[in-house]
Order: sequence, then structure tokens, then C-alpha cells
Amino acid sequence: MVIILLLVFCVVISTLTYGVIQRVKDDINGKEKMKKALKINLSIFIPIITVALILNIPTVVLAAEDSLSSSSGLGYLAAALSTGLATIGAGYAVGAVGSSALGAVSEDPKILGKTLIYVGLGEGIAIYGLIISIMILSRL
Repeated sequence: MVIILLLVFCVVISTLTYGVIQRVKDDINGKEKMKKALKINLSIFIPIITVALILNIPTVVLAAEDSLSSSSGLGYLAAALSTGLATIGAGYAVGAVGSSALGAVSEDPKILGKTLIYVGLGEGIAIYGLIISIMILSRL
């Protein structure tokens, strides 16, 4: 666990250093530079985290052998997945509906109330996922 935290700290420091250097050069303007910075950071971050997780596998296996039941672990995993995937779906729905609603309201301001209903329906997906997680957690 300490290895993972140290590696993440190194990646964060490298990101901040790159930003400061680009800011000092006054070369941070433009989307291309930001995309380049993100690609560099992701190309460094993902392999580091992968290596850290591989190094951490023996500790996780020993901890799993000591646990009393794996069903509670799977329950927590199910609760996390139901909330996480529901919020990702809600974010996608609200993004699509919200941009369309904004375009429609700019043409006809009278339909603002109708468009808010559709945005609210998209947000309801996240609430359903949260309710399912609460139901799963109450059974553990």
C-alpha cells in the first residue's frame, strides 16, 4: 500500500512540475498542449499503478485468506458497481439531454419546464443505483 501511495505521489508531483514549467514558459495556452500533458501523464500513471498493484497482490491474497467470508466482499463489490455504473450512466444521460435541452430552450424559452423534466429523469438513474446499493448493504 505504501508503494502505491508513493508512486501516485510521484505522478502528482510530476504533473504539477510539468504545469509549472509550462506556465513559466507561457506555453500553456491551447488545447494541444493540454492534450499532450494528459497523454504524457496517463502514459506514466497507468503503468506505474499496474506495477504497484502487481507488487501488492501477495498482500491482498494473504488478507483474503484470513477473511471469514468472501460473500461480504462480493456484496461490497456489487454495491460499489451498482452505484458507480449508475452514476456513469446518469452522467452520460444528463450530458446528452442537457445539451439538447439547452439548444431547444435557446430557440423557444417557453419549453424550459419540459426540458427540466427530461434532465431530472436522467438524474434519476443515479438515484436508482444508490437505492440498490443501500439495499445490498443492508443485507450484509
